[in-house]
Amino acid sequence: MPAPAAPETEIVRTWKVSCDGGEGALGHPRVWLAIPEDTGVVECGYCDKRYVHESVADKVK
Repeated sequence: MPAPAAPETEIVRTWKVSCDGGEGALGHPRVWLAIPEDTGVVECGYCDKRYVHESVADKVK
């Protein structure tokens, strides 16, 4: 059985982002996520997409 694909990561400029799964009707309800300034990273609770603020992008793997 193949390993599951890693969740998508997106580098963003804002501290608040929205996520809808990006699959149109096959996605999930749109949620707004606040990126904590102490970590610079937040993950969507529905699809596990990871949002990384550009200020910490070079420090986060």
